[in-house]
Amino acid sequence: MSCARGNTIRNRPQKHKNKTTFKNDLHDTSKKTKVLNNLEVNGVCERCKEIIQWKIKYKKYKTLTAPRKCVGCEQKNVKYAYHVLCKNCATQKCICAKCCKPFDEIQKSIEENEANKYQSILKNLPERKRRTLLRYIKKQQDGQETSSPTLEALLSEIDKINFDDDDGYDDDDNNSKDCSSEENLQTSVSSF
Repeated sequence: MSCARGNTIRNRPQKHKNKTTFKNDLHDTSKKTKVLNNLEVNGVCERCKEIIQWKIKYKKYKTLTAPRKCVGCEQKNVKYAYHVLCKNCATQKCICAKCCKPFDEIQKSIEENEANKYQSILKNLPERKRRTLLRYIKKQQDGQETSSPTLEALLSEIDKINFDDDDGYDDDDNNSKDCSSEENLQTSVSSF
């Protein structure tokens, strides 16, 4: 990009392309790097875990030289970098040791994101495939009324479903059935 004001469109590809992936232990074979690569991140939520693992992977992780003071108990018990709570306080309060959010809120936000992802996938499907998928979901719900299909199961089944007209359904004749299956879909998505 040029430094001209308002010029946000670049016409050329990036100049320096990486031919190989970055390896944090390629040139550095020290004990510290080996310990960091074997470090298991515990007591944090999934988002914070991914952040810390990224820092380890790309050699951005800075270890603590001395234990830090815990925000909860005011003792110098924090032994891991980027954590603000010690292990004991985090387990007692059932919150993430890095971002201090309760695990219940984190799970709810993950489930909402999955439901939104599922809705966007359905919107992007062509009409024929969407109706076939809705019929498949209805068949699954009729067979197993106690459990609702999970997002991963449905996404894996999309590839397995035969989208030909082997079902014997005609899309024009079944508009009322498809509307009821769309309502069932809304209830199954809200159960995520």
